[in-house]
Parts: sequence; structure tokens; C-alpha cells
Amino acid sequence: MPVDGTSRTAFLMAGGGTGGHVIPALAVARELRQRGHQVYFVGTARGLEATLVPAAGFELRKIEIGGLNRVDALQKVATLVRLPLVTLQCMQFHPAAVFSMGGYVAGPPVLAALVRRLPVVVMEPNAVPGFTNRAIARLAMRALVSFPETARFFRPGRAELTGLPVREEFFAIRPKPRGEQLHVLITGGSQGSRTLNRASRESWPLFRAAGVAVRIVHQCGSAGVEELRRDFAASGLDGEVTPFIADMPAAFQDADLVVCRSGAGAVSELAAAGKPSILVPFPFAADDHQTRNAQAIERGGAACVVRDAEMSGERLYSLVRELAGAAGTLERMGAAARQFSRPGAARRAAEVLEEAARC
Repeated sequence: MPVDGTSRTAFLMAGGGTGGHVIPALAVARELRQRGHQVYFVGTARGLEATLVPAAGFELRKIEIGGLNRVDALQKVATLVRLPLVTLQCMQFHPAAVFSMGGYVAGPPVLAALVRRLPVVVMEPNAVPGFTNRAIARLAMRALVSFPETARFFRPGRAELTGLPVREEFFAIRPKPRGEQLHVLITGGSQGSRTLNRASRESWPLFRAAGVAVRIVHQCGSAGVEELRRDFAASGLDGEVTPFIADMPAAFQDADLVVCRSGAGAVSELAAAGKPSILVPFPFAADDHQTRNAQAIERGGAACVVRDAEMSGERLYSLVRELAGAAGTLERMGAAARQFSRPGAARRAAEVLEEAARC
């Protein structure tokens, strides 16, 4: 199918359930729409796509499907029974190409595309592909990856290092000169992290007793926020505890060091902003992909990795003091983080999809 500046080509975006699947796909969809193409999503009524996709002005074609990975036997049987029927439903869609972010929602539309010999472009943001992208890795026409080591899962010559779409505000962050006060940002994501909340709270008396000049901004989620705020105020430290940070790029700009989980979105934002980090992988992430992501960043010299079970107030305090106390360490880690930065990922994904549609 020809694709040029005036043609209107239809692209199917497959992948839902979580923000990690939906938000990057929306960035690519917006790029395609700006180029004059038709874009629609396939997803479920219970995933995050049910809210985010219509709000962004895109059509959501709903299917009913469950997962196969990390679910009980009953769920697997139910999914396997439904899979052929839902795949047949997806055979009624007629895109020029399919874009897959992975996840169980992507299974039926990707299978339907492969049966019909339509091109499938995969974006895999983690160091190790998830179940769906791993299952179809050898069949994908192109794979857009965030880590060089991920290319080995796909056919030779099919993988391209593009990174994950990240808001331009993160790339605009410039290196921040260290002041007398160390600025530490602790963020557990929109829902917060019990491990980071506990470790942060335990560390406050230690920083106070040592007289460390530190400002702590802790994004903790909504659960227990008032209690955390009360304890932080009692510690006498400078900073704030907040359930949500609306302007995360601004919070990154102010930070000398970031403490967070290591999902694909988090590590991509750290790279774009050039921020040193202490990464605490979520231990129950599918295929332990957060640990693989964190280890890749650590090997590049941009982060220190602490296992969830080992993160405590004492460990957090000691590691922050160690990193901040060694001259030039945080600056070197920040520069190393930028080596993982990949601007223009959404634009490049749109170009690859247009190329695929021409085939």
C-alpha cells in the first residue's frame, strides 16, 4: 500500500492493560495522526486503554481476552479457549501494519496480522521482551528496542535501537550544578511503593542525626500519605512528601539523585534527563524485567541497583552518603545515563510503520 504525505493509511496499535503499554503507543499514534494517517487501538474494557485512548481522540475496538503468563491454570485455560475466537474477530480489521507494545492484549491482533501476512512492528522497551513480544519475536518484521542486548531475541537485522517515547521536557533538562544542599527525589510511581516509602521514612532520622544538608522530595502515592507527611515534618528535614507529582520533568530538573523503580518508562526518563539513580526493581514484575533493566543501566555506570528485599533506611542513607560524598560521582553517573538517551523514538516508530506499510 503506498504511503506518502497525502495518503490515509490505517494502522492498528496493539497493547494495553498498563500505562507502560498504552502511553508509548499513544505517542506513536499521535505522530502517525500528524502525518495524516488513520490510527485505531485494540484493547479491553478493563485496561487503562479504555480511559486513555478515547481521551486522546482515538478509536478503541474492544476485545475480551486474558493473560497466559503469570496466571493460574484456570485463567490460562479460559484464555486459550477464547484466543482463536478473539483472533478471528481481529481478522476483520484491515490495517496496513500493526504496532505491538506487547502484553496479553496484543496477542490476538498480532496473531491475526501474522496469519494474514500483514507487517508487525514491535516496540520492546525492556531489556528482556515480555511474553507476547518474545513469542512472536522471530516473526516480527521490525523490532524497536531500548537496550542493545534485546536485539538478540529478534531475527538478525530486524532490530533497531530507538528507545521508548519520552516527553520532550525530559530531554530539555540540562546538567544541574551541585549546590550546598543535596536534592534527592524519591518516587514510587503513581501508586507509590511500600518498600520505598518504608525505607525513606527509616532514613529521615539518620540524615537528621548526621546533619546532612539534604532536601528530600518523596512521591509516595495516596495510601498513608498523611502519616508519612506527619513523620517527615517531625524529622525536621527540608523537603516535602506528596502523593503525586504533576510536573515530573520539573522534579527531575531539581534533583541531584533519583531513587525509583526500574520500569521501562522510569529508566527512559532517567536517561533522557541525564540523572544518576538508585534503582530498586519491583520484584514481581513479569519475567523480572525490572531487574534486567536496572542491571543494564548499572553496567553502563548510570545507577546503583538495590534488591527490593535489601532496601532499608540504613541502606538508602548509606548509599546516598556514599554517592554524594565521592567527588564527581553523581556527575559521572548523570553523563553515563545520557548515553542511554534516545530522542525521537515516536517519530522513528512512525517512519518504520510507514516503511512497513509500503511493503
